[in-house]
Amino acid sequence: MTSTDRRRPLLLGLLLLVTAVPYAVAANTSTAIEVWKGPNCGCCKDWIRHLEANGFTVKTFDIGNSDIRTKLGMPIRFGSCHTAKVGNYAIEGHVPARDIQRLLKERPDAIGLAVPAMPMGSPGMDGPEYQGRKDPFDVFLVKKDSQAVVFQSYR
Repeated sequence: MTSTDRRRPLLLGLLLLVTAVPYAVAANTSTAIEVWKGPNCGCCKDWIRHLEANGFTVKTFDIGNSDIRTKLGMPIRFGSCHTAKVGNYAIEGHVPARDIQRLLKERPDAIGLAVPAMPMGSPGMDGPEYQGRKDPFDVFLVKKDSQAVVFQSYR
């Protein structure tokens, strides 16, 4: 057996390892997000399930959200039933996971994202109890001066 023959299994194993590791790491990464909500809010629980289904790891605080909303600097006019913190951003209301992922990728200088009120058809407000109703809604990027621009529209 030549030295090349002995190295071939080692090289093949190394090649497999090098190509498999990035996939294994990507499969195990998730983004941590903290959510403050009321203890009995069903739509908040549904929104949390939406986040988890889209790769977020959620830590929940069932103590309401008005104090954390204020602490994070989110203006009350954008208020909803739950507030979250992801990285240095506030997330207010039923913001779709893909918009949070976009926020984290683009990293704008902002307070965060908000979906004011509780529009039907938004994540967490889209269960069978809503009988397929879908209201148009906007996701707002709330800037540090408390002004907002449309980040994403859903029609």
